[in-house]
Amino acid sequence: MLPLPLNLATLAVSLIAALLLGWLLFHLAIQLGFRAKRLREQSDPGVLGLPFETVAIPGRSRKPLFGWWLPADESHRSVVILHGWGSNAEQMLPLAPPLHVGGYNVLLFDARNHGRSPGASFSSLPRFAEDLDAAIAWLQATQANAARSITVIGHSVGAGAALFSASRRDDVMAVVSLSAFAHPRWVTERYLRQVHLPAPIIDLVARYVEWVIGHRFATIAPMNTIKAIRCPVLLVHGDADRSVPISDARVIARSGAPGGLELLEIPGGDHDSSEQIPEYSPRLLAFLYAAEQRRP
Repeated sequence: MLPLPLNLATLAVSLIAALLLGWLLFHLAIQLGFRAKRLREQSDPGVLGLPFETVAIPGRSRKPLFGWWLPADESHRSVVILHGWGSNAEQMLPLAPPLHVGGYNVLLFDARNHGRSPGASFSSLPRFAEDLDAAIAWLQATQANAARSITVIGHSVGAGAALFSASRRDDVMAVVSLSAFAHPRWVTERYLRQVHLPAPIIDLVARYVEWVIGHRFATIAPMNTIKAIRCPVLLVHGDADRSVPISDARVIARSGAPGGLELLEIPGGDHDSSEQIPEYSPRLLAFLYAAEQRRP
C-alpha cells in the first residue's frame, strides 16, 4: 500500500484531532450543563428543637454519606428522606417536625455530590437510588427496632430514586413522592429547549446521558417503575410547579401501582412547596397510618 501524500496525511490527522476535540468539548459541555450544584448545610435539626445525632452512612463510593438521625421514643416506624438535585438534607427538614410528632423516627442524608457527602464523577437518578439503598441498609443494620417499618420520601430526582428503589424492594412500607417527573427524557428535552437546541442534538444528548449513567431512561422513568411497586404510594405535587408540571404527576398516577396509589395536588404549590407542608402534613400522616394498617 502506497503511503498517503503528505498533505492528505496532514488532513487526516487534523480531521481526527478535530473529531476528538469535538467529542471532548461535547463531553465537557454535558458534564457541566447537568452538574449538580453543591449546597452545604448551614444549620441542623436542633434549631427546630428536635433531638438528633450526626451519622456516617457507608456508601457505594466507600466514603460515608452525611446524615442526621432523629429518633422518636421507642418507635419502630422510620422515614428515610432524600432531597432533590442540587439540594441537601437541611432543605428537607420542614418535613421532620410533623413526622416526629406523629411518632416516626426520621433519617435525612445527603446523596453523593450534595451537601456534606463525598464527591463522585457524576450524579444521576440511579446513583441517588443507590445512596437511598445505602441509607436503608444503615438503618436496618444499626437501628433494628426502628427499621421494622420503613417509609421512603423523596423530592424531585430523589422522588424518582425513591420510586426506582421501591420497585426493586419488598421491605418498604410506603413511598411518598414529592414533585417527581414522569420521564427523564421529558426533563432533558425541557432543559435543552431553553437553549434552543435542535431535536437531533437533543436526541444525541439524551442517548449520551443514558450511556453515561448506564441505564435507559425508560427503565428508570417513574411512570414505569411505579408499576412494580407493591406498597402504597402517595404522589404529592404542586399545581403551580414551574419545574415539573402537574401533568407529570397525573401521568404517573394513571400508570398505577399494585400496592395502591393516591395523588395529592397542592393548590398554588411550586416545585418545593415546603411552605405548604403544614397544610398537607395531616393527609401525609393519615396516608402513613393507613399504610401501616395494611401491612400483613
